Amino acid sequence: MKDKIQATLDEVRIALQQDGGDIALVEVDEETGVVRVELQGACRGCPYSQLTLTGYVEKILKERVPGVTQVLNVNLEAMKTS
Repeated sequence: MKDKIQATLDEVRIALQQDGGDIALVEVDEETGVVRVELQGACRGCPYSQLTLTGYVEKILKERVPGVTQVLNVNLEAMKTS
């Protein structure tokens, strides 16, 4: 599962890099299907980052990788615990 997720993110990364951003895989919980990623570069502080994550990244991962249930941005998780 992790290899399929990484391969898909490598494809998604191309579009993000065109806008000065990037994405890194942080963790995959294969039991729950939760994928944690870190948005980087311009994506990190972009006001549309959550929309990009759910409307683009999560949608593609759910379509291509069976078992993916949710994609979470560790940047936002860290902000919530601070």
